[in-house]
Formats: sequence, structure tokens, C-alpha cells
Amino acid sequence: MLHSEALRPAIFSTAFRGAAYLFLRYVPSKWLLWIIGFTFPAWVLFTTLNPIPSTILVKKEDSNKEEERNPKAYVDGDEPFMNILFSLPAASKWTRLVSGGINWTLLAMVFNLILAPIFFSASDVVFSRVGAVESDRVKIQVRMPPTFFNESAQLVWRDYTADVEKAVPWKTGPKLTFAADNDYVDVQTLKGLWPNNHYEYAVADSTGTVLNGTDLETPLQFKFHTFPDPRLQGNNFSFVTSSCQKPNIPYTPTLDKQLYGYDLLSDAIARGEIAPEFMLHLGDFIYADVPVSLGTKREDFRRLYRQNYASPSFRKVYEQLPILHAYDDHEIADDYAGDGDDLQGPFINATSAFKTYAADLNYDPILKGTYYYDFRYGDSAFFVMDARRYRTSSTEDMAARVFLGDEQSVAFHEWLHRANNTAVFKFVVTSVPFTTLWHGINGQTDTWAGFPTERQAILDVLHTIPNVIILSGDRHEFAAVEYNSPTGFTVREFSTSPMSMFDVPLLRTMSKKGEAVVKRVKQVIREEESGEVNVEEVEEEIPAEHALKYIPKGNYKWSTIDVDTTNTSSPTLRVRVSIDDKLAWTYNIDGIAVKISGANAIGTFVASGIRDVFGKLGIRPTSWF
Repeated sequence: MLHSEALRPAIFSTAFRGAAYLFLRYVPSKWLLWIIGFTFPAWVLFTTLNPIPSTILVKKEDSNKEEERNPKAYVDGDEPFMNILFSLPAASKWTRLVSGGINWTLLAMVFNLILAPIFFSASDVVFSRVGAVESDRVKIQVRMPPTFFNESAQLVWRDYTADVEKAVPWKTGPKLTFAADNDYVDVQTLKGLWPNNHYEYAVADSTGTVLNGTDLETPLQFKFHTFPDPRLQGNNFSFVTSSCQKPNIPYTPTLDKQLYGYDLLSDAIARGEIAPEFMLHLGDFIYADVPVSLGTKREDFRRLYRQNYASPSFRKVYEQLPILHAYDDHEIADDYAGDGDDLQGPFINATSAFKTYAADLNYDPILKGTYYYDFRYGDSAFFVMDARRYRTSSTEDMAARVFLGDEQSVAFHEWLHRANNTAVFKFVVTSVPFTTLWHGINGQTDTWAGFPTERQAILDVLHTIPNVIILSGDRHEFAAVEYNSPTGFTVREFSTSPMSMFDVPLLRTMSKKGEAVVKRVKQVIREEESGEVNVEEVEEEIPAEHALKYIPKGNYKWSTIDVDTTNTSSPTLRVRVSIDDKLAWTYNIDGIAVKISGANAIGTFVASGIRDVFGKLGIRPTSWF
């Protein structure tokens, strides 16, 4: 029989090990940290108070003499495996050492995961990457601390060719300024480029000599591809979307810098399975408060960004793929709602770091000082929302809650008006899901479901516009949702996360469909026995909102969106969902043909297009036609 004294350390040890395992491999949450913080000291205390079984002295029933108690009277068999598994008292010194060593090792791993951001500041990281790409310009970001290079630097660029012998001389680009106030990061724009062309750029010193990177061997020299002219209709391209990442989750010892999802994404690109033009990262690029907040000063946030850029995993992707950003709550604080008050919480310091390391490389904001923006790839249009700064924090009156704020709402609706007749596919990008089908933790308050009045008003407008696609993230699960209307266009949402973070392995937090239904009239073809074919109109009820696909499991998720508008009468879109490096789901959409209005059709721009061509050649006639 187990002695009660033996059960106490065993219970606390088992609880500690379970909590530590879940914390390291699944969810590094605060409540698990509380369990760890309670059970480990309790295990130490009761293990210390309990005597070692082989030294316990008891009185024999027929004698007043004491003798050593047999461990088997204390534990049912001194089995090393069971003793180690449940931290049961053992007569063997080595068994006790192994059992205790497991607990101390787990505790060290927990501390390593929590404190790694403090001990690894990444202050010396050097990197360069491409951000916003247009048909005639591109933004380039470079970080170069003075410990690495303390002289004047500049960007140089040229047309790319795979044949080194045919490479043309570098052209001088803008100068780079690495100021301490901006954490030695600078963003400059290369202008005067040709649409749909391949280039390469490099970071050079004042003499034009290309500099090497951190390893002092690899040149800071990278390729990029300009977007097609937005006035041209008919494009075929792909991009990747995902969100949520934190280094070394799930935890593996010695891999503090790893963001394994990017290793997998890089491999998929290298294998030729996908060929994205850019990536949309929809927030939670850093986790400033997971497992715990380690400070809210500007440097505390900057350090987390630097650690991501120092990750060899992430470097494999950002050195070859432009990445555009939205931010979500964990760049600031869990479930952050700004109420339009920038002085609330750590918003100023958090967004200062976001601006330095992400937003400055995005497309220019619609209004100066904001973080929402729009852009185009050919005849596809994108609007990237700010889902945190303006939203209402109070949940007392759900109908009165505001999500976008006045200025962003106006900008969004103006974009919808422009894009309606000037773009084939319209992508609405929001860091949190638009659907109301998610439940679970904050599923009905932190997502768009918590803003029912504004959400419904926007959805009513979206139903009047063809080919609207909503892209979102945040929930650490994948879901595809379809929104139906009695007479309007169907809207679809694809929510993808995490890129490299924990999943939700056991919980299922999404409903298959909402309660609301809509009535639609469909045509049914019936063939009579006489051979006569009749077409009947039948009214049917369908869900106003329902899940097309729901995949909760997977630590490494991204969606590849393939857009093809080359056949203007039959545009198509395909979604390929990759989970843990495997193709998990594919969905095809037959788009609706959109007649591009005159303001954006290439025919109305022939004259100006010719002017641009001759202008680039330095020919400027005094009159045209």
C-alpha cells in the first residue's frame, strides 16, 4: 500500500510535470505558469520533509527495538520506472536522482522559455528585406548597428540576370541613415523602376562596394520583382497569408531562435510547390505578453522584433519574399482595445517598435500617423485594417461598440467604392476573424462578433460587391466561412493561423453554421417522362453564415492564394491550405466577370503610358498627337 506521506510529493510532482509539459509543448499560458509556480515548491517541500524509505525506522510489534523499514512496506514494489514516472520515494539513490533531475530540468526549460528574450537581445542583428512593392518603386529596409558598420552606406540596384558575366553595373540609390533613435533601422524607396521586372539590390558603402552580412561572407544582396501595372487587366499571381508566431513554440531545447513554420514555408518555396509574390502577416508578429510581459518600454518591444529578424528560420523567408504587416493585440497587450486613445496602456511604445520594424515598410498609410493602408497587385485590390486602435473596450452595450473608428470607416468605404469597378478581386484584410461562428475564449467579444451593428452594416455592403474575399488570422486554427445573402453576392472568409506557434489540440471552438438563414430562389431542371424539360424556380433556406472547412490542429499553417484574372470573362481564385508542411485543403472559386471602368482601363491610358515610356528614355516631345 502507498503510504500517505509518499503520495504528497508524488501528486505535486505529477501535477508539475503535466503543467510544465503543456506549457512547453502546447500553450505557454499564465494559468499553467501559476500551476507550475505552486506545484514545484510544494514538491520540493514535501520531498524534503519525507524521509528516505530505506532510512525509516519502525518498531517491531514483538519488540521495543527499532529497525529499518522495508521500502516495500512503504511503496508497492520499488520499481524504478514507476518511481521515476510518479516521483514515488525510492530506496535507490540513482532512481531518486533521476526523478528529481527530471523536475529540475523541466523547471530550467520553463525559465529558459520565459527569460530567453532577456538574455538574447539580438542588438547586433544585421538584416535587409523588401516590403511594399509597386509597379515602379519598392521599399527596402536595412538594419545595421554601429558595432557592425559605422560609416556611410547606400542602396545600389540593377536589373537582375542569372548570368553573372552579363550583369550590368550597379546604379546608385538613396543613402541610408542608421540612427540610434530608430534602433539603427532605415527604410528607403527605390524609384524609377519598370513594371513586372526582376531586379536586385545591395547594401554598399560610400564607394559602392557591396557589404557582407553578419557572417562577413554573404553579401547583403537580394532579388525582387516589381508588380504589374495596376491599369492592366489580367494577372496571374500567388501570395501567402498567416499570423501568430513566437520563437521556439512548441519548445525544443537549444532552439531559442527557431520559427519552424518559416523553415517549412521556405522549403515549400524551394521545392516549387508555391511561388508567392508576397506574404501578408496578419498580426501577432511578436508576443509581448506571452508567457508574461517582460516590460513595456520601447526597448522591450524592439527586442522582440530583433529576435524574430535574427531567427535563421525567418531570415530564409524575408530575404526572398516581401512581407506586409497588420498588427493585432499581442504586439501591444492581450485583447487590447484602444478606444481611440493612444495614451491607453503601452500603445505608444508598442506601436513605435511596430512602426520601426514593420509599418514603415508597408504601403504608405491612407492618413499620416495611422496603420491602415491599401494597395493593388494588377487588377486585385487590398485593404488592410487596423483592428485594435479604435475599437471599443467596453462590452456592456454590444450594439454600440465601434471597431474601425470614424476615419478608418470612411477610408474603407471609399476604397470599396473605388475597388468595386476598378478591381476584379477585392481582399478585405483584418487581423481578427469576421465570422461569428467562433466561440471559446473571447470568441464572441474579441473578434468581429463582438461588434454586431458595425459588422452587419459592413456585410450588407460587401454583399453588393462581386468577388470579395476576407482574410483573417488570430485564432490559432484554420477556417473557411461562407456568407450568403438572399439576392447579393456571396462573400467568403479564410482565417489562417498560427504561422509558428501553439495550436488548440483538444478544444473545438467553432460552430458549423449560424442560426440565421436566408431564402434564395434557385432554378431546378426537371425532365418529364414525355421527354419535355421544364425549369422550375424553387425557394430554399440556407445558412446566412456557415463553415466550409474547419481545421483546428497544426502548429504551422499558411494559406496560399492563387489569383488568375487572365481570362477576364472567367476569373478564378484558389486557396491551398498547408498545415505542418502538408497540403490539408484546397478550395476553388469561380469569380464573377468585372468590367473595369474607364478610370482604370488600360485603353484610356495608352497616351499616358506612351508618355511614361518615352519619359524613361529621356524623350519628351513638346506635343503629342
